[in-house]
Amino acid sequence: MSPLFSVLPNSDNLLRRAACQEAQAFGNQLIPATMPLKKATVFLNPAACKGKAGNLFEKNAAPILHLSGLDVTVVKTDYEGQAKKLLELMENTDLIIIAGGDGTVQEVITGLLRRADEAAFSKIPIGFIPLGKTCTLSHTLYPESTNQVQHITNATLAILKGETVPLDVLQIKGEKEQPVFAVSGLRWGSYRDAGVKVSKYWYLGPLKTKAAHFFSTFKEWPQKHQAALIYLGPTERPPEEPEKESSRLPFHVRLYRRLLSFWSRPKGGLVSQEVAPEDWEEVKLSTIELSIATRNRQLDLTRTEDFMDICIEAESVSKGQFGTEGSFGIDNEEYEAMPVEVKLLPRKLRFFCDPRMRQQMLQAAVQ
Repeated sequence: MSPLFSVLPNSDNLLRRAACQEAQAFGNQLIPATMPLKKATVFLNPAACKGKAGNLFEKNAAPILHLSGLDVTVVKTDYEGQAKKLLELMENTDLIIIAGGDGTVQEVITGLLRRADEAAFSKIPIGFIPLGKTCTLSHTLYPESTNQVQHITNATLAILKGETVPLDVLQIKGEKEQPVFAVSGLRWGSYRDAGVKVSKYWYLGPLKTKAAHFFSTFKEWPQKHQAALIYLGPTERPPEEPEKESSRLPFHVRLYRRLLSFWSRPKGGLVSQEVAPEDWEEVKLSTIELSIATRNRQLDLTRTEDFMDICIEAESVSKGQFGTEGSFGIDNEEYEAMPVEVKLLPRKLRFFCDPRMRQQMLQAAVQ
Protein backbone atom coordinates (compact mmCIF):
# COMPACT_ATOMS: atom_id res chain seq x y z
CA MET A 1 0.00 0.00 0.00
CA SER A 2 1.38 3.35 -0.90
CA PRO A 3 1.83 5.81 1.98
CA LEU A 4 -0.68 8.63 2.33
CA PHE A 5 0.53 12.23 2.37
CA SER A 6 -1.50 15.25 3.43
CA VAL A 7 -0.70 18.25 1.29
CA LEU A 8 -1.44 21.64 2.83
CA PRO A 9 -2.02 24.44 0.32
CA ASN A 10 0.51 27.25 0.41
CA SER A 11 -1.11 30.43 1.76
CA ASP A 12 0.79 32.62 -0.73
CA ASN A 13 -0.52 30.51 -3.61
CA LEU A 14 -4.06 30.91 -2.29
CA LEU A 15 -3.60 34.69 -2.23
CA ARG A 16 -2.30 34.64 -5.80
CA ARG A 17 -5.18 32.47 -6.98
CA ALA A 18 -7.81 34.70 -5.34
CA ALA A 19 -6.23 37.81 -6.88
CA CYS A 20 -6.13 36.19 -10.33
CA GLN A 21 -9.79 35.21 -10.08
CA GLU A 22 -10.67 38.81 -9.20
CA ALA A 23 -8.58 40.07 -12.14
CA GLN A 24 -10.26 37.58 -14.47
CA ALA A 25 -13.61 39.23 -13.70
CA PHE A 26 -12.24 42.48 -15.16
CA GLY A 27 -10.89 40.63 -18.18
CA ASN A 28 -14.25 38.97 -18.85
CA GLN A 29 -16.09 42.29 -19.15
CA LEU A 30 -17.49 42.91 -22.62
CA ILE A 31 -16.37 45.97 -24.57
CA PRO A 32 -17.54 47.29 -27.98
CA ALA A 33 -15.75 45.76 -30.95
CA THR A 34 -14.55 49.19 -32.06
CA MET A 35 -13.04 50.09 -28.66
CA PRO A 36 -9.30 49.33 -28.39
CA LEU A 37 -7.88 47.67 -25.30
CA LYS A 38 -6.46 49.99 -22.67
CA LYS A 39 -2.69 50.14 -22.96
CA ALA A 40 -0.62 49.86 -19.79
CA THR A 41 3.12 50.56 -19.82
CA VAL A 42 5.01 49.01 -16.91
CA PHE A 43 8.41 50.36 -15.87
CA LEU A 44 10.05 47.51 -13.95
CA ASN A 45 13.30 47.84 -12.03
CA PRO A 46 14.55 44.23 -11.67
CA ALA A 47 17.43 45.40 -9.45
CA ALA A 48 15.07 46.64 -6.71
CA CYS A 49 14.83 44.69 -3.46
CA LYS A 50 18.41 43.42 -3.90
CA GLY A 51 17.63 41.92 -7.32
CA LYS A 52 14.42 40.15 -6.25
CA ALA A 53 11.98 42.60 -7.84
CA GLY A 54 11.85 40.87 -11.24
CA ASN A 55 10.84 37.55 -9.71
CA LEU A 56 8.35 39.22 -7.34
CA PHE A 57 6.70 40.97 -10.29
CA GLU A 58 6.49 37.85 -12.48
CA LYS A 59 4.97 35.71 -9.72
CA ASN A 60 2.59 38.18 -8.06
CA ALA A 61 1.73 41.08 -10.37
CA ALA A 62 2.21 40.05 -14.02
CA PRO A 63 -0.51 37.32 -14.03
CA ILE A 64 -3.06 39.78 -12.60
CA LEU A 65 -2.28 42.42 -15.22
CA HIS A 66 -2.43 39.96 -18.13
CA LEU A 67 -5.74 38.46 -16.95
CA SER A 68 -7.34 41.89 -16.55
CA GLY A 69 -7.78 42.57 -20.26
CA LEU A 70 -5.12 45.29 -20.42
CA ASP A 71 -2.64 45.49 -23.30
CA VAL A 72 0.47 45.29 -21.13
CA THR A 73 3.97 46.36 -22.20
CA VAL A 74 6.76 45.73 -19.68
CA VAL A 75 9.87 47.90 -19.93
CA LYS A 76 12.77 46.64 -17.81
CA THR A 77 15.46 49.10 -16.78
CA ASP A 78 19.09 47.98 -16.98
CA TYR A 79 20.86 50.78 -15.12
CA GLU A 80 20.24 53.71 -12.80
CA GLY A 81 18.73 56.71 -14.56
CA GLN A 82 17.51 54.76 -17.60
CA ALA A 83 13.84 55.22 -16.72
CA LYS A 84 14.20 58.99 -17.11
CA LYS A 85 15.49 58.54 -20.66
CA LEU A 86 12.85 55.94 -21.55
CA LEU A 87 10.06 58.28 -20.45
CA GLU A 88 11.26 60.87 -22.96
CA LEU A 89 10.65 58.34 -25.76
CA MET A 90 7.41 56.86 -24.45
CA GLU A 91 4.47 56.98 -26.82
CA ASN A 92 0.85 57.40 -25.82
CA THR A 93 -0.41 55.03 -23.16
CA ASP A 94 -3.54 54.84 -21.02
CA LEU A 95 -1.81 53.81 -17.79
CA ILE A 96 1.70 54.09 -16.40
CA ILE A 97 2.69 51.45 -13.86
CA ILE A 98 5.82 51.75 -11.73
CA ALA A 99 7.15 48.44 -10.38
CA GLY A 100 10.00 49.04 -7.96
CA GLY A 101 10.78 51.22 -4.95
CA ASP A 102 11.18 54.90 -4.12
CA GLY A 103 14.08 55.31 -6.55
CA THR A 104 12.07 53.93 -9.46
CA VAL A 105 9.12 56.20 -8.64
CA GLN A 106 11.40 59.22 -8.54
CA GLU A 107 13.02 58.35 -11.88
CA VAL A 108 9.72 57.77 -13.66
CA ILE A 109 7.98 60.93 -12.47
CA THR A 110 11.13 62.97 -13.20
CA GLY A 111 11.28 61.62 -16.76
CA LEU A 112 7.55 62.19 -17.16
CA LEU A 113 7.57 65.81 -15.95
CA ARG A 114 10.68 66.74 -17.94
CA ARG A 115 8.86 66.04 -21.21
CA ALA A 116 7.97 69.01 -23.40
CA ASP A 117 4.37 67.73 -23.47
CA GLU A 118 4.23 67.02 -19.74
CA ALA A 119 0.97 68.98 -19.38
CA ALA A 120 -0.80 66.22 -21.34
CA PHE A 121 1.22 63.24 -20.08
CA SER A 122 0.89 64.25 -16.42
CA LYS A 123 -2.84 63.53 -16.71
CA ILE A 124 -2.15 59.81 -17.32
CA PRO A 125 -3.04 57.87 -14.13
CA ILE A 126 -0.12 56.10 -12.46
CA GLY A 127 -0.08 52.78 -10.65
CA PHE A 128 2.57 51.79 -8.13
CA ILE A 129 3.50 48.17 -7.41
CA PRO A 130 5.76 48.21 -4.31
CA LEU A 131 8.74 45.94 -4.98
CA GLY A 132 11.64 47.94 -3.50
CA LYS A 133 13.36 48.05 -0.15
CA THR A 134 11.72 51.41 0.61
CA CYS A 135 8.23 52.09 -0.74
CA THR A 136 7.08 55.27 0.97
CA LEU A 137 4.01 55.78 -1.23
CA SER A 138 2.55 52.40 -0.33
CA HIS A 139 1.69 53.73 3.16
CA THR A 140 -0.61 56.28 1.53
CA LEU A 141 -2.07 54.18 -1.28
CA TYR A 142 -2.56 50.71 0.21
CA PRO A 143 -3.55 49.07 3.52
CA GLU A 144 -0.68 47.86 5.69
CA SER A 145 0.15 44.17 5.30
CA THR A 146 2.85 41.99 6.81
CA ASN A 147 2.53 39.54 3.92
CA GLN A 148 4.55 40.72 0.90
CA VAL A 149 2.53 38.68 -1.60
CA GLN A 150 -0.74 40.13 -0.31
CA HIS A 151 0.72 43.65 -0.40
CA ILE A 152 1.80 43.29 -4.05
CA THR A 153 -1.46 41.67 -5.21
CA ASN A 154 -3.55 44.33 -3.40
CA ALA A 155 -1.55 47.08 -5.10
CA THR A 156 -1.96 45.48 -8.53
CA LEU A 157 -5.72 44.96 -8.08
CA ALA A 158 -6.07 48.60 -6.99
CA ILE A 159 -4.91 49.61 -10.48
CA LEU A 160 -7.74 47.59 -12.03
CA LYS A 161 -10.38 49.03 -9.68
CA GLY A 162 -9.62 52.51 -11.00
CA GLU A 163 -9.83 54.65 -7.83
CA THR A 164 -7.26 57.48 -7.89
CA VAL A 165 -6.06 60.23 -5.56
CA PRO A 166 -4.21 63.45 -6.51
CA LEU A 167 -0.66 63.73 -5.17
CA ASP A 168 1.52 66.81 -4.81
CA VAL A 169 4.96 66.88 -6.40
CA LEU A 170 8.09 68.83 -5.46
CA GLN A 171 10.13 70.35 -8.27
CA ILE A 172 13.75 70.63 -7.09
CA LYS A 173 16.02 72.67 -9.34
CA GLY A 174 19.70 73.51 -8.98
CA GLU A 175 21.52 76.36 -10.66
CA LYS A 176 22.60 74.34 -13.72
CA GLU A 177 20.99 70.89 -13.60
CA GLN A 178 17.60 69.88 -14.98
CA PRO A 179 14.90 69.73 -12.30
CA VAL A 180 14.34 66.59 -10.26
CA PHE A 181 10.83 65.74 -9.08
CA ALA A 182 9.80 64.05 -5.83
CA VAL A 183 6.54 62.84 -4.30
CA SER A 184 7.85 62.49 -0.73
CA GLY A 185 10.46 65.15 -0.04
CA LEU A 186 14.01 66.29 0.46
CA ARG A 187 16.19 65.62 3.53
CA TRP A 188 19.52 67.18 4.42
CA GLY A 189 21.48 66.66 7.62
CA SER A 190 23.28 64.38 10.01
CA TYR A 191 20.47 61.89 10.66
CA ARG A 192 20.03 61.32 6.94
CA ASP A 193 23.79 60.91 6.42
CA ALA A 194 23.99 58.36 9.25
CA GLY A 195 20.94 56.48 7.96
CA VAL A 196 22.60 55.97 4.57
CA LYS A 197 25.49 54.16 6.29
CA VAL A 198 23.38 51.73 8.35
CA SER A 199 23.91 48.83 5.92
CA LYS A 200 27.68 49.28 6.32
CA TYR A 201 27.37 47.87 9.86
CA TRP A 202 25.28 44.83 8.88
CA TYR A 203 27.51 42.55 10.99
CA LEU A 204 26.19 44.21 14.18
CA GLY A 205 22.68 42.89 13.55
CA PRO A 206 19.99 44.81 15.49
CA LEU A 207 22.59 47.31 16.72
CA LYS A 208 23.57 48.48 13.21
CA THR A 209 21.33 51.59 13.27
CA LYS A 210 22.66 52.77 16.62
CA ALA A 211 26.22 52.06 15.51
CA ALA A 212 25.82 54.17 12.36
CA HIS A 213 24.62 57.16 14.34
CA PHE A 214 27.24 56.67 17.06
CA PHE A 215 30.22 56.47 14.69
CA SER A 216 28.94 59.42 12.67
CA THR A 217 29.51 61.66 15.71
CA PHE A 218 33.26 61.10 15.40
CA LYS A 219 33.30 62.77 11.99
CA GLU A 220 32.09 66.19 13.11
CA TRP A 221 30.93 67.77 16.37
CA PRO A 222 28.65 69.59 16.81
CA GLN A 223 26.78 68.17 13.82
CA LYS A 224 25.09 71.32 12.56
CA HIS A 225 24.30 72.54 9.06
CA GLN A 226 24.00 76.22 8.17
CA ALA A 227 21.22 77.20 5.81
CA ALA A 228 19.27 80.20 4.54
CA LEU A 229 15.60 79.78 3.58
CA ILE A 230 13.58 82.16 1.44
CA TYR A 231 9.94 81.09 1.39
CA LEU A 232 6.29 81.92 0.75
CA GLY A 233 3.44 80.95 3.01
CA PRO A 234 0.57 78.58 2.06
CA THR A 235 -1.58 79.58 -0.91
CA GLU A 236 -5.31 79.17 -1.31
CA ARG A 237 -6.27 76.37 -3.65
CA PRO A 238 -7.66 77.56 -7.01
CA PRO A 239 -10.91 76.00 -8.29
CA GLU A 240 -10.65 72.77 -10.25
CA GLU A 241 -10.22 73.29 -13.99
CA PRO A 242 -12.91 71.63 -16.14
CA GLU A 243 -11.89 68.61 -18.15
CA LYS A 244 -10.88 69.53 -21.69
CA GLU A 245 -12.50 67.73 -24.58
CA SER A 246 -10.29 64.88 -25.70
CA SER A 247 -11.51 64.76 -29.33
CA ARG A 248 -10.35 67.38 -31.85
CA LEU A 249 -13.13 69.81 -32.77
CA PRO A 250 -14.12 70.32 -36.43
CA PHE A 251 -12.19 72.98 -38.35
CA HIS A 252 -15.14 75.40 -38.70
CA VAL A 253 -15.75 75.32 -34.93
CA ARG A 254 -12.08 76.02 -34.16
CA LEU A 255 -12.03 78.85 -36.74
CA TYR A 256 -15.18 80.41 -35.27
CA ARG A 257 -13.75 80.31 -31.73
CA ARG A 258 -10.49 81.89 -32.85
CA LEU A 259 -12.27 84.71 -34.67
CA LEU A 260 -14.59 85.27 -31.72
CA SER A 261 -11.59 85.53 -29.42
CA PHE A 262 -9.95 88.04 -31.78
CA TRP A 263 -13.07 90.23 -32.12
CA SER A 264 -13.74 90.29 -28.35
CA ARG A 265 -10.34 91.81 -27.52
CA PRO A 266 -10.44 95.39 -26.16
CA LYS A 267 -9.57 98.00 -28.81
CA GLY A 268 -7.03 99.72 -26.63
CA GLY A 269 -4.91 96.62 -26.49
CA LEU A 270 -4.31 94.41 -23.48
CA VAL A 271 -5.46 95.85 -20.18
CA SER A 272 -2.63 95.80 -17.71
CA GLN A 273 -3.43 94.16 -14.40
CA GLU A 274 -1.55 94.97 -11.27
CA VAL A 275 -0.05 91.90 -9.67
CA ALA A 276 0.33 91.99 -5.93
CA PRO A 277 3.97 91.51 -4.88
CA GLU A 278 4.73 88.11 -3.36
CA ASP A 279 5.43 88.30 0.35
CA TRP A 280 8.72 86.41 0.59
CA GLU A 281 10.32 85.81 3.99
CA GLU A 282 13.90 84.83 4.81
CA VAL A 283 15.31 82.99 7.80
CA LYS A 284 18.84 81.79 8.58
CA LEU A 285 19.17 78.40 10.26
CA SER A 286 21.66 76.29 12.14
CA THR A 287 20.25 72.80 12.42
CA ILE A 288 21.17 69.13 12.63
CA GLU A 289 18.45 68.07 10.21
CA LEU A 290 16.34 69.89 7.66
CA SER A 291 13.56 68.38 5.58
CA ILE A 292 11.04 69.67 3.07
CA ALA A 293 8.15 67.31 2.40
CA THR A 294 4.83 67.06 0.62
CA ARG A 295 1.64 66.27 2.51
CA ASN A 296 1.19 63.02 0.58
CA ARG A 297 1.93 60.92 3.66
CA GLN A 298 -0.98 62.58 5.51
CA LEU A 299 -3.20 63.06 2.47
CA ASP A 300 -6.27 65.26 3.01
CA LEU A 301 -8.60 65.15 0.01
CA THR A 302 -10.70 68.08 1.29
CA ARG A 303 -8.03 70.63 2.18
CA THR A 304 -8.43 74.12 0.73
CA GLU A 305 -4.81 75.32 0.92
CA ASP A 306 -1.75 74.07 -0.93
CA PHE A 307 1.44 73.84 1.10
CA MET A 308 4.34 71.59 2.04
CA ASP A 309 6.13 71.04 5.31
CA ILE A 310 9.54 72.27 6.30
CA CYS A 311 10.79 70.56 9.40
CA ILE A 312 13.49 72.00 11.63
CA GLU A 313 10.95 71.17 13.40
CA ALA A 314 8.39 73.66 12.22
CA GLU A 315 6.29 75.51 9.73
CA SER A 316 4.95 75.18 6.19
CA VAL A 317 6.51 76.75 3.12
CA SER A 318 5.97 76.54 -0.61
CA LYS A 319 9.32 77.59 -2.00
CA GLY A 320 12.86 77.67 -0.62
CA GLN A 321 16.58 77.95 -1.26
CA PHE A 322 19.42 76.62 0.88
CA GLY A 323 22.54 74.62 1.63
CA THR A 324 25.78 73.52 -0.07
CA GLU A 325 27.41 70.93 2.22
CA GLY A 326 27.07 67.13 2.23
CA SER A 327 24.34 65.33 0.29
CA PHE A 328 20.59 65.61 -0.15
CA GLY A 329 18.21 62.68 0.08
CA ILE A 330 15.46 63.21 -2.51
CA ASP A 331 12.82 60.47 -2.15
CA ASN A 332 15.59 58.40 -0.48
CA GLU A 333 17.94 58.85 -3.48
CA GLU A 334 21.26 60.61 -2.89
CA TYR A 335 22.16 63.87 -4.68
CA GLU A 336 25.02 66.30 -4.25
CA ALA A 337 24.01 69.23 -2.03
CA MET A 338 23.84 72.62 -3.74
CA PRO A 339 21.65 75.74 -3.59
CA VAL A 340 18.26 74.67 -4.91
CA GLU A 341 14.81 76.07 -5.52
CA VAL A 342 12.01 73.85 -4.23
CA LYS A 343 8.61 74.49 -5.78
CA LEU A 344 5.32 72.81 -4.95
CA LEU A 345 3.24 71.44 -7.83
CA PRO A 346 -0.10 70.78 -6.12
CA ARG A 347 -2.22 67.81 -7.25
CA LYS A 348 0.14 67.33 -10.19
CA LEU A 349 -0.22 63.55 -10.62
CA ARG A 350 -2.98 61.04 -10.00
CA PHE A 351 -2.05 57.67 -8.50
CA PHE A 352 -4.24 54.59 -8.23
CA CYS A 353 -5.07 53.66 -4.65
CA ASP A 354 -6.99 50.99 -2.82
CA PRO A 355 -10.67 52.07 -2.55
CA ARG A 356 -10.57 51.32 1.19
CA MET A 357 -7.75 53.83 1.70
CA ARG A 358 -9.59 56.51 -0.27
CA GLN A 359 -12.70 55.94 1.84
CA GLN A 360 -10.63 56.25 5.04
CA MET A 361 -9.20 59.58 3.84
CA LEU A 362 -12.67 60.96 3.17
CA GLN A 363 -14.02 59.75 6.51
CA ALA A 364 -11.04 61.22 8.40
CA ALA A 365 -11.63 64.60 6.72
CA VAL A 366 -15.28 64.64 7.89
CA GLN A 367 -14.44 63.83 11.52
